[in-house]
Amino acid sequence: MTAGTDAAPAPEGRGTGPTEGLYVYAVTRGAPDELGAGIDGAPLERVTAHGLTAVVHRHGATPYSGPDDDVRRWVVEHSDVVDRLWQAAGAVLPMSFNVIVAGTGDEPAPARLAAWLAEHAERLDGRLDQLAGRGELQVEIGIDQHEAGAGDARLDALRAELESRPPGVRRLLTKRLEQLEREVTDALADELYPDLRRRLATTAEEVTETRRAHPPAGVVPVLAVALLVPLDGVDRVGHELARIRDEQPAARIRFVGPWPPFSFAEVPPSPQDAARDGGRAQAGA
Repeated sequence: MTAGTDAAPAPEGRGTGPTEGLYVYAVTRGAPDELGAGIDGAPLERVTAHGLTAVVHRHGATPYSGPDDDVRRWVVEHSDVVDRLWQAAGAVLPMSFNVIVAGTGDEPAPARLAAWLAEHAERLDGRLDQLAGRGELQVEIGIDQHEAGAGDARLDALRAELESRPPGVRRLLTKRLEQLEREVTDALADELYPDLRRRLATTAEEVTETRRAHPPAGVVPVLAVALLVPLDGVDRVGHELARIRDEQPAARIRFVGPWPPFSFAEVPPSPQDAARDGGRAQAGA
C-alpha cells in the first residue's frame, strides 16, 4: 500500500518487526471486537486510521503458494473472514487473495498500511457508503446445444437420416450433427447476449463481466456477470432469471450469492513493493 507520513498505530498485540508483513483481508468500519482467526488459524488484528479499519494477520513477505488443494482452502478461508466482516459491519471492501503489505527498515508494515488508509480515506469511506446494505450476485447463463436446435429443419433432417444409415455413416453424420448444433447454438448465444445483459442490468445498481466457469459439456456460454444489488432486491434478480428460463427452455442458469462485493471493491492501487496481489478471491472457490 502507498506509504504516507501520518503517525500510525501498530496492530493490537505485540509490535511487528521492521520488515515483517501484514496479510490484508478487507477494509471496513466498525469491525467486531472479536475478529477470530484467518488463514490457517492465524489470529486476526486491526490497523486503524481515519475511522477505517483494515483487518490483517501477521505474515512474511512471501505470498501463499502451494498445491491446488491448499490454495483453494486458503481462498475459502480468506473469503470466510471477509464474509464475517460483511455480516457484522454491513459494508466491506474485500481485498484480493494474497495482498501483503511489506515492512521496510524505515517503516514497519502497520505504519505503511495506516498511512495508505489515511491517504485514501475519503475514497475508501465513500465507496463503503455506496456498498452499505448491498451484496454481490453472480449469474452465468448458457444454452444447451441439443435443446437449442429443437425445431431447426436442418437438424431435424440430419436426425432423421441418422436412423436409416449404417453404423459407419452414422458416426460421420453424428459428428456433423454435433457441429451444426454448436453453430446454431453459438448464433443463438450471440443473439441473446445483449438482451439478457440489459435485462439483468435493470435489476442491479452495477454490473460487471466476470471470468466464466467451465460450462458442462454441450452447454454454450452466453454471459457471466456479477451484479451489485441491495440485499432486499435479490428476489428481483431471481424473478427475472425465472422469466428468462421460461422464455428459453434451453437456458442453463447458475445463480449464486449474495456475498461480499468482491467484484465491486474498487480499492486504490498499491505499488508492487508494498503489496502483492495473487488474484481475485472468489467466495466459495
